[in-house]
Amino acid sequence: MKVKYYTFFICISKFILPLLPIRIYHAIWKQPTNYISYMGTILIVEDDLTLSLMLKTCLSKKGFTVVTSLTVSEAKKSIAGEQPEIILLDLRLPDENGMTLLKWVKEQYPAVIVIMMTGYADITSAVESIKSGAFDYVSKPLHPEELFDKIHHAFAQRAMTKSEKEDEKPQELGYVRGHSPEYQRLYEYIDLVAPTKLSVFIHGNSGVGKEHVARLIHEKSDRAAGPFVAVDCGVLSRELAASEFFGHIKGAFTGAINNKAGCFQTANRGTLFLDEIGNLPLDIQAQLLRVLQEKIIKPVGGEKEIPVDVRLIAATNKEIDHSSPHASFRLDLYHRLNEFSLRVPSLAECREDIVLFAHHFLELSNEELKKNIIGFTSEALEILSRYAWPGNIRELRNVINQLTLTTRDAYITADIIPDTIKSSPVEPLKAAPIRQSNEKERIEEALRYANNNKTKAAQLLNIDRKTLYNKLKLFGIDA
Repeated sequence: MKVKYYTFFICISKFILPLLPIRIYHAIWKQPTNYISYMGTILIVEDDLTLSLMLKTCLSKKGFTVVTSLTVSEAKKSIAGEQPEIILLDLRLPDENGMTLLKWVKEQYPAVIVIMMTGYADITSAVESIKSGAFDYVSKPLHPEELFDKIHHAFAQRAMTKSEKEDEKPQELGYVRGHSPEYQRLYEYIDLVAPTKLSVFIHGNSGVGKEHVARLIHEKSDRAAGPFVAVDCGVLSRELAASEFFGHIKGAFTGAINNKAGCFQTANRGTLFLDEIGNLPLDIQAQLLRVLQEKIIKPVGGEKEIPVDVRLIAATNKEIDHSSPHASFRLDLYHRLNEFSLRVPSLAECREDIVLFAHHFLELSNEELKKNIIGFTSEALEILSRYAWPGNIRELRNVINQLTLTTRDAYITADIIPDTIKSSPVEPLKAAPIRQSNEKERIEEALRYANNNKTKAAQLLNIDRKTLYNKLKLFGIDA
């Protein structure tokens, strides 16, 4: 059997190898070396079957896991399913231009390294690809030593960047940054307000990660070396709220068997985060307002006033109504807390980030549950991306944790996803206020409303993405 296989390989080689540039020919027959020390997955996007096969054989000998795709559409599925570290991308492909895929990869998977390949090498395309986010650029006929050198440096830079990020902020509190326009705008505001002394009021639905935003503000402020104390006002009883905030002295009330420091003292020279602050009783609101104005507290049952230096960040998952004469939240306290306002978007508003978050939570779940799940099938990712996620980030985290625990395969597949997620209809986008009758103006208005996100703009216009691109070209709209 081995003799037949060897004979077959020799016969095929006589026909295929002469078609290749001489330097690739020699590289394929060279013994594997330890030249590249950073092993990982490489995706080859190349419609030349012969070249693709030879590159796959050569790179596999070097110890890489290699996946191949012939078209842009096929490559997108491979990227979602395989999560390659490096993509070798041909500039000319049957269905779309390689530059289009490059820009898509940099938007959806910015950490993936892309090396462009083309037989139409020129300075213009090289510069354009680098500006669009490509790590480097090689021209055909390929020189294997040059290609291996670029791959080697790409993995080395990736490892160095990862190490630097871990040194700066270990795992950034276990979260990954979203790349949608909504999240990018949120991070810009966080960077803007964090260094100031302003009190911040965070709005957002349940489960969107308001405490995470508060922690980011704290970590980016000059109080980062101080404590961060989080309090859920929704679970505080009316009787014990004052004690939790300001502390108490021994014997102040039944059960006060020792002196206790409240959260304001605990958070001194740091940040105090009050979640669901709308649930606070009115008398506690009055005391809280006094503390913010005078920066002193008095423990329950005590006479001594204690100075405190605390930055306050508050949050709520529902709008606070001040219009009613029976409103349950003081307007003066609200204005004192709301020196700067932030809104955390829901997951349904940032569907393009669902895949990114899912993979991140899979890494956390693998570590927590001692599992080694590689990733998701493309069908599973499509189902997760369609779901409305009413519980937002928290719900997605819990679902990924459950899927990681129950799956017995290398990949999370569609069949183990709960039926409630599979059968749930997609939450529709809010209608955009597009009133113009002129089609070009309607498209421009949709793009503005969607912050230039073409997928969302196409949905708002009730057309597919390809049709939108055609109309952008037709009307000469630069977006």
